[in-house]
Amino acid sequence: MRANPLLLCPLLLASTAPAVAQPEEALANLLTQGKPILDLRYRYEHVDQDNALDHANAQTLRTRAGFQSGSWYGFSGVLEVDNLNRIGDERFNDTRNGRGNYSVVGDPDGTEINQALLRYDHAQGSAVAGRQRIELDNQRFVGGVAWRQNEQTYDGFLGQLKPLDQLTLTYAYLDNINTTFGPDGQHGYPTNPANIEGHSHLFNVAYAWRPELKVTAYSYLLGLDNLAVAPTAAPGSQSSRTSGVRLAGAREGFSYTLEYARQRDYGNNPLDLNGHYFLGELGYQQGGYLAKVGYEVLGGEEGAGNRAFQTPLATKHQFQGWADLFLITPAAGIRDSYVGGSVPLLGGSLQAWYHDFRADQGGDSYGQELDVAYSRPIPYVKNLVAMAKYARYDADEFAVDTDKFWVQMQYRY
Repeated sequence: MRANPLLLCPLLLASTAPAVAQPEEALANLLTQGKPILDLRYRYEHVDQDNALDHANAQTLRTRAGFQSGSWYGFSGVLEVDNLNRIGDERFNDTRNGRGNYSVVGDPDGTEINQALLRYDHAQGSAVAGRQRIELDNQRFVGGVAWRQNEQTYDGFLGQLKPLDQLTLTYAYLDNINTTFGPDGQHGYPTNPANIEGHSHLFNVAYAWRPELKVTAYSYLLGLDNLAVAPTAAPGSQSSRTSGVRLAGAREGFSYTLEYARQRDYGNNPLDLNGHYFLGELGYQQGGYLAKVGYEVLGGEEGAGNRAFQTPLATKHQFQGWADLFLITPAAGIRDSYVGGSVPLLGGSLQAWYHDFRADQGGDSYGQELDVAYSRPIPYVKNLVAMAKYARYDADEFAVDTDKFWVQMQYRY
């Protein structure tokens, strides 16, 4: 079998090290300098929708345990396991439990390896092979979906090179994506399988010229063989090639972001895609105070099937409102005008956001959403944080009125 040159990246990085004597390192460092991983997250989620579904009330506990090794000549590893269990009555549709009369809370029970990886770090870059987190830029296109109890992780290889202090070259190869709906239910779930199969390539080049300007160019080739854009759509209809440019910078508290991308079909996608994406954002931050205004467009396209601009691997909960009504972009696309920010309050942080959603094609009003959250460390209990969060979506021409409320406690060792 021919060796994959990508898997030789750790050796290639090691070969570029200066030819100078290095202090002896003990193999035992992998254990003695390592540290355990323990993360407990309890969440109550309530969903109330203006339709025939029963209100959802879900209590879940995620337990994450593992070990982060120390370093031995740049090599290290991580092993991490997640277990998710509901607490109390099963009065919600977790997408796997058959409770279709309830609103959805997409946190199905299960136990799964969250990360299992080997890493090599070098002064000029790093290489990671195995099951891992991948979070690129603001996670609009590739992220970990850490909001859901079952995190999204990736099986594959990630390499980064830093030939210059300001320049970072990133490449990743993916052959499996462990979604938030895992580990059970691979077949019969065209829009939310436990694992997304296929071969994907991620290219990202970032140059931080100065604090006022960072330029990022990217191309993400996603072969998502068993993922469909709708329950009745063909498998692979979310496979895509997305290429774009992102400009971002900050000066004296003021910040901006400008981004444009184009999306075409890729792999086995039967749809002819030609979608466009635009983001414009302005912000100001001083101490714990933040204010931001933005305008984001995921373009719609005419033709049979939903050809709108999609972001299947994104951390979508961070975008277009916390009620998660737009996890799949509608066929007419979406324009999201938003404003919000955060302020320190009583030892914690209060944030609020307002969204106005409209169709990209035709301009019809989809609805408006208000999101409010407050989080605060618990006094006298180190590493324990509490949060309360609320989302209110008022529907016009898309979906139905939706209220969501969360209470969460998280402890990290």
